[in-house]
Amino acid sequence: MSHFPKVLVFDAFGTLVKIGASRSPYRKLMRWLKANGRKTSADDAGIIMSNPVDVAQLARIFGAELPEQLCMEINNDLEFELSTIQLYEDTVPTLQILKQSGFKIALCSNLALPYGEQLKKILPNLFDVIVFSYEVGAIKPEQQIYGVIQAYFGCEFSEMLFIGDHPILDVEKPISLGMSARLIERQKDQKLLDVIHCLI
Repeated sequence: MSHFPKVLVFDAFGTLVKIGASRSPYRKLMRWLKANGRKTSADDAGIIMSNPVDVAQLARIFGAELPEQLCMEINNDLEFELSTIQLYEDTVPTLQILKQSGFKIALCSNLALPYGEQLKKILPNLFDVIVFSYEVGAIKPEQQIYGVIQAYFGCEFSEMLFIGDHPILDVEKPISLGMSARLIERQKDQKLLDVIHCLI
């Protein structure tokens, strides 16, 4: 690395946390919209994750009024899915070690509002800053969301290391901005220390 990083930026899902049982509530919403004549767009995921709204408000952004029964079903699925979110076993101990070693720690994730609000309840109070896409109105890989973290710390991109499970959003894009980056592959039983052991 050209610079030893001062700031470690973590992705959320697939990196620090996981969903125990998926119900895909937003997929259900999008299927209903499509069945009711709305064409899908490449921007749909970005709209879901960059607006601080609930399911009914999101449907209105997409130009539809959700039937009450369907809205209730989707929200029930959402509540169930949120209740199954859990931290990986090594998340808290590893973040504590990094904190004690003097690193600044940030969280940067593309999320719909309910997921971010749930994460704030279960994540340890170890982050210097948390940046969720729906709060800043930008999603990875848009430069703006990474820039929020850079501005917060007042550092260079070269002083930041991004750790996440997505090859483009968490590795390729950060590197193109001048950061260091590491891919974590939880499905291969990789632990956080496997990818950042050289730092501590």
